Amino acid sequence: MTLATEKAAAIATVFEATSLRLNAKAADVASLAPALERKLLSRGPDDVVVEIKAAGVNPSDVKAATGLMPYAVFPRTPGRDFAGVVVDGPAEWLGRDVFGSSGDLGIRRDGTHATHLVVEAAALVEKPKSISMDEAAGIGVPFVTAIEGFRRTGMPTPQETVLVLGVNGKVGQAAVQLATWRGAKVIGVVRKDEPYEGHTNGPVDIINSAEIDVAARVRELTNGKGADIVFNTVGDPYFQAAHKSLALAGRQILIAAVDKIVQFNILEFYRGRHTYVGIDTL
Repeated sequence: MTLATEKAAAIATVFEATSLRLNAKAADVASLAPALERKLLSRGPDDVVVEIKAAGVNPSDVKAATGLMPYAVFPRTPGRDFAGVVVDGPAEWLGRDVFGSSGDLGIRRDGTHATHLVVEAAALVEKPKSISMDEAAGIGVPFVTAIEGFRRTGMPTPQETVLVLGVNGKVGQAAVQLATWRGAKVIGVVRKDEPYEGHTNGPVDIINSAEIDVAARVRELTNGKGADIVFNTVGDPYFQAAHKSLALAGRQILIAAVDKIVQFNILEFYRGRHTYVGIDTL
């Protein structure tokens, strides 16, 4: 059998999927009205077909649907994260429980809010038996965002303090899990009187920004040093608090914005030897 024949045989199976469908950009969240569509799927030689058992819903799904991501295409099926069973593809993947995510899934191409998904085999991770499909489907975008932020700033160490702004969001919770796993001291910021709601591998000090000056409290908790890493999951509403909380040579990770423009003190930035890192999971 030639290579061309082998590839032709590998892509012969066709599956019918039922998918959510966004046919056009919605004016706002209240206007979202996805349709249901049945569609035939076939895979390429480097792809698999996954029968979806659970799919994550991320803020970026809503942003893309309402036009806040100008590179989103229409029509398309939304959804970026998934967990399921491989039902077609290379023999080594068939029947395996998997989970995963992919930068442009659900944004530039059809995504995971469907019964079946065609995705490149390289995007798959085998699901551990110790976690459920629902848990696995929630890992993708939050943990990719958190770990990419830390990868680019330097992974937290036991000698460092990590400040997480918006600590109860899913990226915030992922950042806490990773930072405490690495042994760092973690401080979380919320906007009302609430405890930390996620998993952690160590203690998390909580600051209610509605009642307490964030930067002053961070200095108190760090003996005046400040935070070595600030993971700002909200953006401009916390920009000044994040800036004033940074230690000498501190790093701030930014992943979101409400308003695009902020006031920026260049003098304090370079005298503080600060680093700002922007993360775009696409």
